Amino acid sequence: MELKVFRDVLPAAGADCTAKAELPLETELLISDYLPPVQRIVKCFAKPVVLQKQLAPGRLTLEGYLRCTVYYQGEEGAGLCQTEQKLPFTKALELPSFAATAWTACVEGQTEYLNCRAVNPRRIEVRGAYGLVVSVHAQLSTEVITALSEGGIEQKPVTLAGVRRAATLEKLVTIEGALTFPKPPAAILDITGTAEVRELKRMQGKAVAKGVLHVLCGWRAEGDAALRSQTADLPFNQILDADGLSEDCRCLCVLEPVGFAAAEGETTEDGAASTTLTATAMLRLSGWRPYQLQCVADAFSTRFETTLTPQTLATESLLCALDETTVLRGSGPLPDAGAHILACFASFGPVSLTRQEGRAVLTARAVVSAFAENTLGEMECYEKALDYALPLPADLPPDTDAYPECWLSVQDLQCASAGGALDVSLTVRAEGAVLARQTASLVGAVELGDPLAPADPEVSLRICYAQPGEELFAIARRYHVSPGQMLAANDLPDGTARLDEARRLLVPGV
Repeated sequence: MELKVFRDVLPAAGADCTAKAELPLETELLISDYLPPVQRIVKCFAKPVVLQKQLAPGRLTLEGYLRCTVYYQGEEGAGLCQTEQKLPFTKALELPSFAATAWTACVEGQTEYLNCRAVNPRRIEVRGAYGLVVSVHAQLSTEVITALSEGGIEQKPVTLAGVRRAATLEKLVTIEGALTFPKPPAAILDITGTAEVRELKRMQGKAVAKGVLHVLCGWRAEGDAALRSQTADLPFNQILDADGLSEDCRCLCVLEPVGFAAAEGETTEDGAASTTLTATAMLRLSGWRPYQLQCVADAFSTRFETTLTPQTLATESLLCALDETTVLRGSGPLPDAGAHILACFASFGPVSLTRQEGRAVLTARAVVSAFAENTLGEMECYEKALDYALPLPADLPPDTDAYPECWLSVQDLQCASAGGALDVSLTVRAEGAVLARQTASLVGAVELGDPLAPADPEVSLRICYAQPGEELFAIARRYHVSPGQMLAANDLPDGTARLDEARRLLVPGV
């Protein structure tokens, strides 16, 4: 009799690899006529913005630009000033060749070194490198056996649960609004922001994201070297095309501001100045559709010799979603005890998942840069490194591999000098998800061979002495009898899969 095999397709976890690369930075910045000349370089920052990711066999190509920002002290009491430049790049990373039906690539990194000097009051030279860390995770549709019948076959079912990656979208969006100053600004030092996605509607093939972009602007008034701050809220409503997305998907939507542009507007009668503000942000949308599929973990025939080909695959599940806020605090001595803090910024290194005292923890390194004016009237930059650690809200089993898809943003940053020390308070928000991979052993193929030898007519009774923890299916396979017959012959409760204690079992079939 021919064995019947039923199959289905499961979204198994595919390749999981990490690649590192270096983005060289070599440029010259010319100071515009409307900016004060350079007296002293204070600090230089570099941050990549990835606009496109293209995956080919054995290669991942990144396209974007490297944003280089230089802060300097202006001549003739102009105070702290800023200039920046965008440097486009295309970077190809070598990867192992693998097949994938869905994939995602998380790009992180940190500055390796930056050397910045003023060639003359209107020209700045920057040399350095930025280190990229790219993590690629893929899914691959894999055929599995879901059921067997005929030929006296007995099977051990197992239910696999996980998520299918339904959508992965990264889109550069533009948000416009207005920023009102109490008086016309002489210079805008820096504009940063944090986004809050308040509502996400999922539809077939589309999504609508609504929220607010909170903007913080550091500026200086005419004739005043002191820095001021101004805030604004820019609402956004973005419609996204995402093939594969549906209403039953679990979704993650994060908006990360990557640049701002301000254009001079009108001045009102009371002296207030309105500036047109354009924000550029990277909107990231990920969607996962949950699934459950019953597969065959083991099998044997009560009538024929049976040959099994094992199949090992990994399933991917959504361990937990992240929207957590953590406050980091630190303190360190100042080289100049009388320094006056003017402004502060924070940046983050790559995010990793580690185990600490048996619990999974999300970790990263945060670096706070505080700009200050020392007692000699010179602008200086002081740095303070802080360790970020966020215990996951869900337990991670010891035999499970996990990886994060999350982004860290600054919700609040306070720096103060007191008693010759720099005191830092940094509020960090983590948005994203943690995905877990578990390995399962299944039956990949089954072949029936010669018929089994008939039972010895001289044997009238067979007894099995089972040990604690033995599986009933394994005992039944040893004697080529049905697990159901073993249950009935020994008055075991229906559904018994493993024996809790040692006992004597009657083997039916004679």
